[in-house]
Amino acid sequence: MTVPYLFCFGLGYTGRVLARRLAAEGWIVGGTCRTAAKAMALRAAGSAVEVFHRDHPLPRGALAGITHLLVSVPPDAAGDPVLAVHGEDIAGIKGLRWLGYLSTTGVYGDHGGGWVDETTQLSPSGERGRRRVAAEAGWLELWDRRGVPVHIFRLAGLYGPGRSPFEPLRTGTAKRIDKPGQVFSRIHVEDLACVLACSISRPRPGAVYNVCDDNPAAPEAVVAHAAALLGVPAPPLVPLEAAELSPMARSFYDDNKRVSNRLIKSELGVTLRYPDYRAGLAAILADETCPGTRHPASFD
Repeated sequence: MTVPYLFCFGLGYTGRVLARRLAAEGWIVGGTCRTAAKAMALRAAGSAVEVFHRDHPLPRGALAGITHLLVSVPPDAAGDPVLAVHGEDIAGIKGLRWLGYLSTTGVYGDHGGGWVDETTQLSPSGERGRRRVAAEAGWLELWDRRGVPVHIFRLAGLYGPGRSPFEPLRTGTAKRIDKPGQVFSRIHVEDLACVLACSISRPRPGAVYNVCDDNPAAPEAVVAHAAALLGVPAPPLVPLEAAELSPMARSFYDDNKRVSNRLIKSELGVTLRYPDYRAGLAAILADETCPGTRHPASFD
């Protein structure tokens, strides 16, 4: 019997959590990172990695024997680098059972706080969203044209250990943006890994799934709740126009929508461990107090 082998284009925050989960079940796991220094650090931590970016293809034979493939490398101005450099190699992998592409709910654009699901027309507000729409189309074409078992996962705002409101609150850089009516959907990294594992168990090539929790919420409420958990004052509300956000951070406020997660529950049988930000933040804080534990995604 063939030992399942997951290869992650981008063995980063999500990939390491999924890798830990599958390695515990006897899977072989490998992947890529962008720099030699990062590769050395990951190898020292026990991960088998290769350097990959648009100008640095994988060595010949690097994809041999893989049964499952996760792609989290974002598209750039020239398109999806994994498709461009290794699309045909991936299409030629014999025995590939599942491919997951991590996209974003940003492909839906702005809906004025209304609900969207997987059938909603794609209408991204900015360039990054348009790149994702093009990348999704490219991967799905690989399914249509070559039979590659592609699955698209549109992620809401990802958070977890080492990537939560606690870090900026502790450093004094947290902001509470005052934009009435604004909501964001979120997903804890452990729940994302669960969704991916459930899809691997129940593959449906060509499928598209929203990945988010049950509680789209105002971002300023999330920061205030995190501050209360830490026992520190919540930062004052700052109008969006006066917040001095980076262009990327500011762009997130261009979209306002609530994302439905009904399909991951009805089709994949997912039960969220952290159905809202309150449960997720409480778990992160509890994990921090446990000596001798280190979340795989907090490596950086």
